[in-house]
Amino acid sequence: MAKVFTIPLPPDLGRKKRERTSDSRYVDGQKMLVEAMKYLAQSNKDANRSAVEFLSEHVRTKFRMTDSPLG
Repeated sequence: MAKVFTIPLPPDLGRKKRERTSDSRYVDGQKMLVEAMKYLAQSNKDANRSAVEFLSEHVRTKFRMTDSPLG
């Protein structure tokens, strides 16, 4: 059995951290998706159920679980 050796690296305290900024386009896009779900639910709840579920899944997760590289 092989042994694994790790060499710890001390953190670089002199490195400047990058300041995080929020992207307003992302927030606006999420708001638009929520408004679309509200509209679909109010117009015809039963007929648009699959569309609302699809949009809801997209809002909840970064990547849709139905995405597949296999097609």
